[in-house]
Amino acid sequence: MFQDVLAALPLGLFLAFLLGPVFFVLLETAAIKGFRAAFAFDLGVILADIVFLFIAYLSTTKLLSRIKDDPALFLFGGMILATYGLMSFVQTKKVLRQDDDTPEIRKLSKSDYFGLAVKGFLLNFINIGVLGFWLGLIIVFGPKLDMEEDRIMVFFGSVLGTYLILDIFKILLAKKLNRKLTPSRIYLMKKGISILLIVFGGMLIFQGLFPNQVIEIKDQIETISPNDTIKN
Repeated sequence: MFQDVLAALPLGLFLAFLLGPVFFVLLETAAIKGFRAAFAFDLGVILADIVFLFIAYLSTTKLLSRIKDDPALFLFGGMILATYGLMSFVQTKKVLRQDDDTPEIRKLSKSDYFGLAVKGFLLNFINIGVLGFWLGLIIVFGPKLDMEEDRIMVFFGSVLGTYLILDIFKILLAKKLNRKLTPSRIYLMKKGISILLIVFGGMLIFQGLFPNQVIEIKDQIETISPNDTIKN
């Protein structure tokens, strides 16, 4: 069991620093709304990961392989993500305050924290690529764990635990940025995050509309060897 925990640590480290929409929104939430808000958001993200893991474990590999590569799901998820980013971009207003250079983190209610958790869950859940990620891990590590339920739970629990602990450190670091955030910088940060969400959504839409081209690009990348790169 201890070996399974050690094997899970590098994977949790990789997951914590995997760049994606959740990564940037988490940092934004921590910097602007504080630790508790970001932690609530992160719990929603991890809950979505747990749901995906549950689906990946209980469903058959053949069925999930067909689902994760369905262009319609990529198209649907991409449209939602891009629409959310576009709405966030349009709704972000530049409000400059003369009396205060540092934004004050307002107190949030329980409903606000719940809303942030739901936001984290949905933002992670609409990305069908996350399902493919967890499915791949089940396929790769499942046999190495002898498909034993206890070992699988310990392994993936350690992955998510490592991910959560590292996210806490990211939140604490991002929270310190609040002292350097002026209203103008907050405006630019929100606009930048919105643009990133639109870009990630556009990538999913492209994958849904042109699945064959995406496969060809992946095949071309895989066929390029280091020797060929050096020669060129």
